[in-house]
Amino acid sequence: MPANHTLVPILFRPATPQDRAEITELWAACGLTRPWNDPASDFDFALSGPASTILAGTAEDQIIASAMVGHDGHRGCVYYVSVHPDHQGRGLGQLLMNEAETWLRDRGVPKLNLIVRSENEQVVGFYESIGYLAEPNTQMGKRLDTR
Repeated sequence: MPANHTLVPILFRPATPQDRAEITELWAACGLTRPWNDPASDFDFALSGPASTILAGTAEDQIIASAMVGHDGHRGCVYYVSVHPDHQGRGLGQLLMNEAETWLRDRGVPKLNLIVRSENEQVVGFYESIGYLAEPNTQMGKRLDTR
């Protein structure tokens, strides 16, 4: 099905463990997985506590969008923001981000931070179009799962 600007009816709900295969396949189809991250483990971890979840967007009983959302008590983050390639360009990404923002607001989280791979200019443009700004910060990280 080619992408167009017709908005499909979509319902958002929290993902369940039974959604793991369908959602991790969606993440792969959207090019979001990396060899050093196990998406199934990331999925399970997100559902394991009250500070995170995965939002599933469904249309006609299929998951066509999802986002992992969580917080540390002060800042929220979203990961694996995905809209199936057959449904991109229809406004579903903005609806999905609205759902993630609402989930965080409902928990009293005052700010959402995003990490976008620097080579992904199209996605940066999408986030800018819905009100996100690049901030003058340096992102740093350290792998804790290796010895």
